[in-house]
Amino acid sequence: MDAQYPAHWEADVVLTDGGTAHVRPIRPEDADRLRSFYSRLSAESIYFRFFGPRPRLSDREIDRFTNVDYVDRVALIATIGAEMVAVIRYDRIEPGEAEVAFLVEDAHQGRGVASVLLEHLAATARERGITRFIADVLPNNQKMMAVLRLAGYTAQSSFADGVVRMTLDLTPTETAQEVTVGREHRAEARSIERLLNPGSVAVVGASREPGGVGQTVLRNLLAADFTGPVYPVHREVRAVAGVRAYPSLAAIDGEVDLAVLAVPADGVLDIVKEAAAKGVRGLIVVSSGFGETGPEGRGRQDELVRIARSYGLRVVGPNCLGVANTDPAVRLNATLAARIPLRGRVGFFSQSGALGTALLQRVAQRGMGISSFVSAGNRADVSGNDLLQYWEEDQATEVILLYLESFGNPRKFARLARRISRRKPIVAVKSGGTTRGVPVGHAAPVLGLPDTALTSLFEQAGVIRVDDLIQQFDVAQLLAYQPLPAGPRVGVVSNSDALALLAVDACVSAGLEPRPPVNLGPQARPAEFGGAMTGLLGDDEVDALVVVYMPPIPGDRDAVAAEMRRAVAGAAKPVLATFEGRIGMLPELSVPRGADRHPGRDPARGSIPSYAAPEEAVRALAHVVRYARWRERPSAVPPRRTGPDTQAAGEVAAAALAGRTSPVEIDAAELLACYGVTVWPAETVRSAQEAVAAAERLGWPVVVKAADPEAAKRAGTVRLGLSGPDALRQAYDDLSRQLGPDAALEVQHMAPQPGVPTVISVVDDLAVGPVVSFGLGEVTARLLRDRSYRLAPLSPEDAAGAVRSVRAAPLLFGEYGYPPVAVEALEELLVVAGRVADELPELYRLELDPVLVGEAGVSVLAARAVLRSPDGPRRDGGPRRLG
Repeated sequence: MDAQYPAHWEADVVLTDGGTAHVRPIRPEDADRLRSFYSRLSAESIYFRFFGPRPRLSDREIDRFTNVDYVDRVALIATIGAEMVAVIRYDRIEPGEAEVAFLVEDAHQGRGVASVLLEHLAATARERGITRFIADVLPNNQKMMAVLRLAGYTAQSSFADGVVRMTLDLTPTETAQEVTVGREHRAEARSIERLLNPGSVAVVGASREPGGVGQTVLRNLLAADFTGPVYPVHREVRAVAGVRAYPSLAAIDGEVDLAVLAVPADGVLDIVKEAAAKGVRGLIVVSSGFGETGPEGRGRQDELVRIARSYGLRVVGPNCLGVANTDPAVRLNATLAARIPLRGRVGFFSQSGALGTALLQRVAQRGMGISSFVSAGNRADVSGNDLLQYWEEDQATEVILLYLESFGNPRKFARLARRISRRKPIVAVKSGGTTRGVPVGHAAPVLGLPDTALTSLFEQAGVIRVDDLIQQFDVAQLLAYQPLPAGPRVGVVSNSDALALLAVDACVSAGLEPRPPVNLGPQARPAEFGGAMTGLLGDDEVDALVVVYMPPIPGDRDAVAAEMRRAVAGAAKPVLATFEGRIGMLPELSVPRGADRHPGRDPARGSIPSYAAPEEAVRALAHVVRYARWRERPSAVPPRRTGPDTQAAGEVAAAALAGRTSPVEIDAAELLACYGVTVWPAETVRSAQEAVAAAERLGWPVVVKAADPEAAKRAGTVRLGLSGPDALRQAYDDLSRQLGPDAALEVQHMAPQPGVPTVISVVDDLAVGPVVSFGLGEVTARLLRDRSYRLAPLSPEDAAGAVRSVRAAPLLFGEYGYPPVAVEALEELLVVAGRVADELPELYRLELDPVLVGEAGVSVLAARAVLRSPDGPRRDGGPRRLG
């Protein structure tokens, strides 16, 4: 048949046990696949579906089930490998209403297949104008009724003639969204748990060649004393590193949970299929030669992911360092790093494979431990978002470190980070260069966002963004072993007046509030350090303590360290030190910067982190103070809503884009009216006579200005308060001479109140998603690029922060001779702009310029939008999907 369906109806999904499946509409060529599926069903499953025995489907039924029109009749199937494992369908019975039924192969029941299929079918039905599902269910079919009831939609049921009729209202609700998010979280966390907690590992490509990639991984697994069996796989040799080798995965006697692939890129796809046939549950591809090499390699990488997911496998890599789990019950080092830090509280994700070894070495040098480590390489499948889902629930992980080169799904990252940062700090380093997605480091040039925008977006989500790895580890060792500070007030204890002053100056520069330093003098004894520390830790005017111990000649360092540990025992305030310029943790200080060290155990909670210089300690503390302040704010994640306004806005966008394949710029008045925002009317004119006629229609007094948005931003291109035809003609002539005879001008009724001009912008950035920016419209503010940035959607608290974070904000609050204006109305408009950005996937840009903020409210004097046809629903909206 010729009927087609949208590409976004297909998706890879994660099931509740961490495996994957592929969801897509059924096609006529699935006839044999449907027959095979039906032959594997139990009599009970068939009875529940058809209300009676039906040993086989007739050819006519097969034809009807596989030939649908994708409008009034739609069926989605879930496949694993080449086999169909489940099917769900709807048949429209009246406008807005359809019957729904589903069937899951017995061997795959309990894996959440039906739930995820229902999510996708409900989204499909809404696209086709269906708002209700009707399901007739036998009373003892408790599984189907549970799937329908637990979907989060408003459900009603009735009983008649021995059948339960359930009606589902498909209108999206917050409950349904919470159900989807919760299931996504559990499934993705479980998929990572399977990778990090394998019962057995095979290394494919482990040869006898010294220094070979496969042999290196194998030796590292053995050296870490992995608690399960390790199987080298090589087609020609009998043993590698003294361990029996197997010619193939299929030849291995036992089960294989995790396979590490270290074979040439052109042989990886065959190994993936072999791994699937063996029942392997996860893959780590350390091989290179994929997306990092260009279009051909990218095609090979995409095929790798497609095949792996189709068979239910998650993939780390390719071109990665590997994964590690320091849990004593696992002891997994499936990486190219010979040594990894021992057990600790820090989870570490790195996109860079090349940097991975150096990163792990830096962690070990500081005496820090890790809970687990993942190097994702090209991040073809498993991403930082997956690890965030896992670490959120992992009790062994208390601090999360991210080394990012790009965001795979920026909207999802922001959503997860906002949630997880409430419980566990996330410290991120941004960098440039990637093989997939848009580099974070290159995000600014893509659509003009400055680097400061990325910092503010991280802060909004509660992520501690640092500039380099040294800062990341500086912050991490404080978060992992010390409590959060209650405020910015810092006490300083030192035996060097010069270093104490450096610490105080660093505090002031970082926005902290230093107390007068306690200088003990160069000959200070251990007891003096302890006494001074105890006094400041007991001071209600001190929230954190920085201790500097730098004796001019070698002193009794062990006694001083012991006294410091005694003083901080049980303290509820963070304590940092510069202890002889060493980097590490008290009581087990590391050797000087750059030297190697591999501690025998992770430092205990309350151990004091030491830094090379006081400025580094203060810098780390400042990051943590800001994070603690963010965490104290009430959680205000804005709900995502859809309703008549969203639907109307979508209709406006669809009409503007009808018949177009390229972006289109429109006057945004009609679009914003859907959200209750009025744009002050204006008319474009090309003669003084037209200007006067427009003024008569709009009402006097009027404004005349340049119609071109860019020209209107320049000084001297607006004439205000024109109350009659003569004044308007004169102003028109003046501007025509200034801008040129061909320049179009615009006449607008003058706003009824004076106010402060501001600008609200929205851009759907390729790297970080939809972003709302705010600034004042004054020429000086524009030149200085004095703007704030927030990820959409915005909560009221986000909007308030955006307004107050620009340097010119005092002009809105009655300072410098300006009257105070309606800031609350301005903040409400920012929230609306965030809603538009979040809910309308067609929106590429939106510019409200200027927005005049007066004492009584706001007036939007002009608004332009750029729309584009989206490829499909946004990746973080609608039913669950990978990628």
